[in-house]
Amino acid sequence: MLKVNPTVVTLGIAGILAIAVGFYVNSVSWGPVAEEKTTQATAGTDGAKSKNGAPVAAIKPTWAASATGRVEPKSGEVRITAEVPGRIVDVAAGLNDGLKTGDLLVRLDDDDALTKVAGAFAEAQVRVRERNEEDARGLQLERRNAEDDVASAQRAVFGAQQEFDDALDKKRNSSGSDDVVEKARTKLVDANKKLADERADLAAVNAKSGMPLPTRLEAALSVARAELTGAELGVEHTRVRAPFNGTVLNVMAKEGEVAAPSPENTLVVFGDLSAMKVRAEVEERDAAKIHVGQRVVVRADAYPDQDFEGRVGSIAQSLSQPNIVSRGPRRPNDVEVLEAMVDLDGLPPLLTGMRVDVFFKHDATASTK
Repeated sequence: MLKVNPTVVTLGIAGILAIAVGFYVNSVSWGPVAEEKTTQATAGTDGAKSKNGAPVAAIKPTWAASATGRVEPKSGEVRITAEVPGRIVDVAAGLNDGLKTGDLLVRLDDDDALTKVAGAFAEAQVRVRERNEEDARGLQLERRNAEDDVASAQRAVFGAQQEFDDALDKKRNSSGSDDVVEKARTKLVDANKKLADERADLAAVNAKSGMPLPTRLEAALSVARAELTGAELGVEHTRVRAPFNGTVLNVMAKEGEVAAPSPENTLVVFGDLSAMKVRAEVEERDAAKIHVGQRVVVRADAYPDQDFEGRVGSIAQSLSQPNIVSRGPRRPNDVEVLEAMVDLDGLPPLLTGMRVDVFFKHDATASTK
């Protein structure tokens, strides 16, 4: 059996202890120096000095914030649907068509609606003859005349609207002209103005003191005229029109299909391309770094060598779920974003729906531009 010399063991343990003590003393003596060097290195640009003693400026990020965005028309992309359900009989809008307010986009089947107009008009004429058999004088006669003027103006608007739609249809089929369309448009505008004036006159008459109550026949005529107005409105609901001056961005409507008044049943996508904007989604951590009026730079992969500039036009008042970056179902750890609308300078060649990167300038940088 191997014998262990106690003296050797004692000397070995003593040597190990001596080494440990020396290592500890060495670390204590050099610790502050190392800490001081670390502190100086961490300070970096925040109070460090160059070799000649001059302070070194802090390194500032190039941009105040950055975000992902998507290009939109000035008006945004408006998805137009039908007001009433019905079978599509005519798609007047074409892709990239430049249209004016009120121009026809889609027409639904209107046979039933026109039949109701004819019936309501006939009923109103009967009620007019019955009412006219009663004598009227003074304020009652004044009111009767004002009501007749409103009814006539209402019929004129309906007729002018039909003429305008016919002129648009003939132009589309190459049997009409722009001049005819514009004359019909002017006639419709004048008819609407006349109707507004007549309604104002009727309101002034009804406001006069001492106005007698309507008779039974006068009330029956008012009901018949209201039904006629409703029938004419039913015809107008079969027309899907341009809500403002703009461009047709996409057409989903097809003849023969049934339109429904729901967001899922879009007929036409419409927008005003006279100016472009970007809908940017800024992360929550950068919300305090942007403000209205701030200058921005927009970059698109389709134009790698070009920068497009703009200005923040508006900022949402609350955070929301991202719509540009996110794909698939929302997760609990998804980041909330702040939506900012950027008005682009001029008319850049960016396409609607194009995804871009948005860089928000520092105020000092923006002021030099």
